[in-house]
Amino acid sequence: MSARAQAPRGTYDVLGEEAARRQFLEATALDLFEAAGYRRIETPAFEATELFARGVGEATDIVRKEMFTLDYGADSTVTLRPEGTAPVCRAYLEHGMSRLPQPVRQWYLGPFFRRERPQAGRYRQFWQVGAEAIGSDDPALDAEVIVLLADLLDAVNVRGLRLRLGSLGTPASRAAYRDELVAHLRAHEDELSEDVRERIDLNPLRAFDADHAGTRRVMESAPRLVDRLPPEDLEHFHEVRDRLDDAGISYEIDTALVRGLDYYTRTIFEFTSDRLGAQSGVGGGGRYDGLIELLGGPATPGVGWAAGLERMLLASDGLSVAARVPDLYVAAAKPEARRTAFSLAREARRAGLAAQLEAAGRSVKGQLKHADRIGARYVAIVGDAVTLRDMESGEQRDVAPERVLHDILKPFA
Repeated sequence: MSARAQAPRGTYDVLGEEAARRQFLEATALDLFEAAGYRRIETPAFEATELFARGVGEATDIVRKEMFTLDYGADSTVTLRPEGTAPVCRAYLEHGMSRLPQPVRQWYLGPFFRRERPQAGRYRQFWQVGAEAIGSDDPALDAEVIVLLADLLDAVNVRGLRLRLGSLGTPASRAAYRDELVAHLRAHEDELSEDVRERIDLNPLRAFDADHAGTRRVMESAPRLVDRLPPEDLEHFHEVRDRLDDAGISYEIDTALVRGLDYYTRTIFEFTSDRLGAQSGVGGGGRYDGLIELLGGPATPGVGWAAGLERMLLASDGLSVAARVPDLYVAAAKPEARRTAFSLAREARRAGLAAQLEAAGRSVKGQLKHADRIGARYVAIVGDAVTLRDMESGEQRDVAPERVLHDILKPFA
C-alpha cells in the first residue's frame, strides 16, 4: 500500500459542488415521485445471496461475475446489493404489502455495488435512483413509470436522450420464440463468442447484447420476438405506446432490446444519452410480472426502473447548484468574545438563518475578508459590544446582542 491513503479503485469521494448537484437531484426526485404517489423505501446494503440468484437470474453477468459476496456464518452468504428491484420485492413480501391498496408505489435512492471494470460513469460502488410500482398489470402504469423517469431526466438537464422501447411478451408467449432463437444460434454456433455459446440454452436472448463482432453479425439475421408476440401481448404494448404518445414522449421501437436481467416480461425500455459515448445507458427498466413469484410469493405484477446518478450527472447540461449564501457571519474581535459569538450563531440558525462562525483564529480584518469571500450578507463582530455590518452597503452600527437577529430579519430602516 502506498504511503498516502487512497480510496479503493472503482470508488470515489463526493465533494463540494458534486454533493450539491446530488442533493438537487435527490430533492427533485422527491418532489416528482411523492406528487405521483410514490413513497420512499430504503433496503439494506446487503441481502441474502439467494435473493439475487433467484430473482436476477443465475445466468446473468451480474450473478455470474459481478457480485460482491461475503461469508455470513453457518454456511450462508450475503451479497452487497447489485440492483434495487429484487430487494424492493423482497420487502413487499416480507412486510405484507399485498394487503395495502394496490399498486404499491415506491422509490429509492442509494449505493449499489458491482465488480465491474471501472470507467467514466461506471464504478464498483455507484448510486442509483429507482421507482417500482407493484400490484397492477395496467399498461398505463408502464407508461407512468417511463414518464416519471423522462421528467426526472429533463429536470436535471440530461441531454442527447433517446428512449428505446420493446416488449418481451410473457414467459409463456415467448417459449416458442425461444426455441426458434436457440435453433438460429446453434446453426451459427462457430461464429459466436465463447460466452454466448456457453449460455445458448440458459439465456439465448442475451446474445442480442453481445459486443463480439461475429455474434453481432449472427444476430442481425436472428428472428425478432416482437414479430412473434400473441395478440394479448401486442395489445398491452400498443396501450403503453398510446399513453406515451398522449404524454408527448418520443421513443423508438428497438427489436433487439433485451435488458440485462432475467425477470423482465412485456414492456422493457432504456434511456440513452449520446453525451456518454459507447456506454450510453442512463437508466431503464420494465415489467417483471413473475419476479415476486420467483421469490416465493403469489403471482404479482410489477413494473419499475433504475437510473445511475453518476451517469445522469455526466450527461447533464450545465447543472450547477450554488451553495447557500450565509445570511450572517459571526466574527470574534477578541478571545473573550468567542462564547458570545458561539451563542449568537446558534440563535441565528434556530431563527432559520444560514449562519457561519469564525473558527480559524483570523484577525478581524481577515474575518471580514473571509466573510466577503463566501458572500455573507451580514457580519456580526462580537467584542465588548456587537457591531453589525451590512456587507453590500458597507453600513455598520453597534447593536445590542439581542437586536442582531431583529435587524437582519428586518433590514435597517
